[in-house]
Amino acid sequence: MDEQDFEGTLVLEKMAEIGKIDAFFEAIDSDDFDKAKSLMKRAGIDSETISVVLRKMRNPGEGH
Repeated sequence: MDEQDFEGTLVLEKMAEIGKIDAFFEAIDSDDFDKAKSLMKRAGIDSETISVVLRKMRNPGEGH
């Protein structure tokens, strides 16, 4: 996946499907990479997208 093609809305839709949007935002806000990754895996998000999200968590100043 090209990072420019990344669509965060799709990640949030997957989180909504498992009822974990709040938990996902809490993980992001607290820089809990393990929790965020675990939630994304649980939601069935592919590994490429997970990598992009984790990279964006590490470097929040880079374009979203």
